[in-house]
Amino acid sequence: MKCKITRNAAKKIAEVLAEETDKELKLRVYITHAHGDHAHYGMALDKPTDDDVVVSTDKEIDVILKKGDELLDGVVIDYLYLPEEGFVITNPAKGNHGDH
Repeated sequence: MKCKITRNAAKKIAEVLAEETDKELKLRVYITHAHGDHAHYGMALDKPTDDDVVVSTDKEIDVILKKGDELLDGVVIDYLYLPEEGFVITNPAKGNHGDH
């Protein structure tokens, strides 16, 4: 499975992880709901289970994804400042270029 984190997102995620006292926690990306051929995503700090895969990224941040979930394979985590500040998760590999 693949996951990409942009430079802006990596900076913000690293800040959150640095504040966390439990250093075993990793970033989890999950599906909040799916319909048709695309999904909407969420993030949380969590520990992997046997149902998960931990994906290492080029930004030195490990991401937990549920094994075998095709809509999670290829997610891109970004952090935007405009039109409003916050994380945006898409999956261009599955034709998901943003929430509607």
